[in-house]
Amino acid sequence: MDGHMTAVPPGMAEAEWMTRCDLAALYRLVAHFRMTDLIYTHISARVPGPEDHFLINRYGVLFERMRASDLVKIDLDGRVVGGADAAMDQEVNAAGFTIHSAIHAARHDLVCVIHTHTAAGIAVSAQKQGLLPISQHALNSTAGWPITAMRASPSTSTSATGWCATSATARR
Repeated sequence: MDGHMTAVPPGMAEAEWMTRCDLAALYRLVAHFRMTDLIYTHISARVPGPEDHFLINRYGVLFERMRASDLVKIDLDGRVVGGADAAMDQEVNAAGFTIHSAIHAARHDLVCVIHTHTAAGIAVSAQKQGLLPISQHALNSTAGWPITAMRASPSTSTSATGWCATSATARR
């Protein structure tokens, strides 16, 4: 184990603890690079194992202060995993759960899901044609990504699960 991580808590698998440490570090990096807008940015990571569990931030914890122990393990239905004691003080943002659970349910090959609202991302998404492949930087960003499949508007009635299926199909 890396010397910067604390000991694995009793009753927790080492793989889950390492995922928690990595995800907490990613939350802090997102804050460092100013890619968060407080409660509307979400990052989640699948917990290694056969269950469909993933980790997401506890509501109210600032990204720059995120610790492995601040992450909440939930199932695809949004229930906190770990019993009644674990559910105490473990509130998660409903919007973050909804988006991430749909993606984790549809895409078992994905380990981490990041949903940001950066100023640059908002500016590009506000353009009618999105990110155009007109520069080497744009081409690096779009290689293999279904940019048009990921675009949606508030008037679109597509569910999150339907969006995931469309995105996965467009990616192939």
